Amino acid sequence: MPDPAPTPDPAPAAPRRLLLVEDHAFTRDGLRATLNLEPDLRVTTEARSGEEALERLHAAGPDLPVDVAVIDIGLPGMDGIQTAAEIRRRWPPVRIVMLTAHDLQAEVFAALASGADAYCLKSAQPELLLLAIRAAAAGSAYLDPQVARHVLGAVRAPGTHSPLTPRETEVLRLMADGNGNREIAAALTLSVSTVKLHVQEILRKLQASDRTQAAVKALRAGLL
Repeated sequence: MPDPAPTPDPAPAAPRRLLLVEDHAFTRDGLRATLNLEPDLRVTTEARSGEEALERLHAAGPDLPVDVAVIDIGLPGMDGIQTAAEIRRRWPPVRIVMLTAHDLQAEVFAALASGADAYCLKSAQPELLLLAIRAAAAGSAYLDPQVARHVLGAVRAPGTHSPLTPRETEVLRLMADGNGNREIAAALTLSVSTVKLHVQEILRKLQASDRTQAAVKALRAGLL
């Protein structure tokens, strides 16, 4: 009998499609060149601002052109934190990697509260950025080693008292994940008006002016 035909090699997986949001052309060019050298990554969409990034995603329609958004936190106009929160709200499948030149604690927690999956310093070695992107694309989280200490330092110590009730904590967790009042109401089987009351009480107790600030303060205090 003739030898069986060799089994064809499986087709390589399609590269992860990246949205690069960076206002500085020189930095954007460098990032694009670095990322496109990797066979499993491809920059398919670019934007110079958060507003332009949202426009490009909206124009693409239901077929999202990207898997991971790499966003500079210090964008002009709509900053990276606002951009990340809006992308997470409108296009939940898109994973988010936040880039920053600083390891400021407030920025770290604001980025996490916005829904970012990974946080990487621009000054880090390229290997760490690639690790962050691949981790986010795979559904994992990644924190630059230099900023991880902020999160570890905010872990609540035993016996720390929370001013929030268990229900308020549940609402706050969903707020921090970027859910609106209707989504929170559906998840917790509550009325929207009840959720609004919980949100008002959370803001009052945490002395926060808005939902993002409440999430940041709660993270810093180890309440989440």
